[in-house]
Amino acid sequence: MLTDLFTVLTLQGGYNTTLVLIGAAALGAAGGMIGVFTLLRRRALISDAISHATLPGVAIAFLIAFYLGFNPRTLPVLLTGAAASAVVGVLVVQWIARSTRLPEDSAIGTVLSTFYGLGLVLLTYIQTLRVGSAAGLEAFLLGSTASMLRSEAELIAVSAVIVALAVALAFKEFGLVAFDPEFAAARGWPVERIDLVILALLLAVIVIGLKAVGLILVIAIVIIPPVAARFWSNRLSQVVWIAAMIGAAGAYVGAAISAIAPNLPTGALIVLTLAAIFLVSLLLSPVRGVAAATARRGAVSLAVRERLALVAMAEGRPITDRLGRWSARRRGWIRADGSTTEAGRTHAQAAARDLALWRIHLDHDPEAAVRHPSWALTPVDRALPPDRIRWLESVAGGGDKVAPITDPTPSEGHA
Repeated sequence: MLTDLFTVLTLQGGYNTTLVLIGAAALGAAGGMIGVFTLLRRRALISDAISHATLPGVAIAFLIAFYLGFNPRTLPVLLTGAAASAVVGVLVVQWIARSTRLPEDSAIGTVLSTFYGLGLVLLTYIQTLRVGSAAGLEAFLLGSTASMLRSEAELIAVSAVIVALAVALAFKEFGLVAFDPEFAAARGWPVERIDLVILALLLAVIVIGLKAVGLILVIAIVIIPPVAARFWSNRLSQVVWIAAMIGAAGAYVGAAISAIAPNLPTGALIVLTLAAIFLVSLLLSPVRGVAAATARRGAVSLAVRERLALVAMAEGRPITDRLGRWSARRRGWIRADGSTTEAGRTHAQAAARDLALWRIHLDHDPEAAVRHPSWALTPVDRALPPDRIRWLESVAGGGDKVAPITDPTPSEGHA
């Protein structure tokens, strides 16, 4: 099994399989890229409505082609019907949200269930036709790459590349609208048109992904990659490209597994692969992962305990916190018997000075606590300008009690 998987992953599984893998990777990359902006616009649920709204379109397109004497299983015909049905579904969602008091999520749920139910009824009717048993429309529910033709794989790959290029070309406009639509509108940007372009690209990804992933699970391609990418970066450009790589990798590996296990649903395998990448990102990302966050919280907790230990040393009190005492011993601030070393006295005096000056500063400028949320752990010399520090020292020594409020903004980045 592993040998077969390695053969497929290294593009040695045959021409058609290789083409399918490349097409799936392109689809995953396109879905990840457009999914970032959909997620930022808080419209992830609309992709679920679009995917389920495609089912009656697929069935109606099949019936129209069948009764007109054309080949009803041609992918362009079925995708055209899916796109038309999806557009109708989106328009109905928008009409319900604007014309009634129902919130958008209720409108999405109504359209999703109604269109999906209609699609199932039409599929049941198709099964009664003389070509029903050979229709193969069930592949649009859970996806299928094993039965994908070369022309279908080429269509998916080319369409996905076009969507990815469109996202790359309109990156600046999409980013501005996603983060601050009010500012974009004030600057004269056509926010509604840009939103429509994003929605059109989302619709395109969902429609072209029906054959590979299936309408039930295609939503995962536009949601999981951007969510996973968010754990790795805080910059939009990096998140977009990371989401594209995660989407491509998940679709590529999932399609490869499907190629060696054709009895398993392709869409589910791709989604499970993406979910595995998401889990790794959630746990191990050094930027926003659980492990990194736990390490940062632990470091802050240790720094607080060390600061409390230094203050206790400066005031001549014993260090009661066991972790603080252990850290002070590890840093060479105290001896085994608890007595303070020369280095410990130096650090304790510095900590006591910082605490005294910070208290005076906050008494006269309470808003400084907002600008310096970690003031208790920050040396005052790294956060405030020299003239402010000189004044604080004069007050601490019994000087003038009226504080000249100065703006420490130039140095607050050290806080």
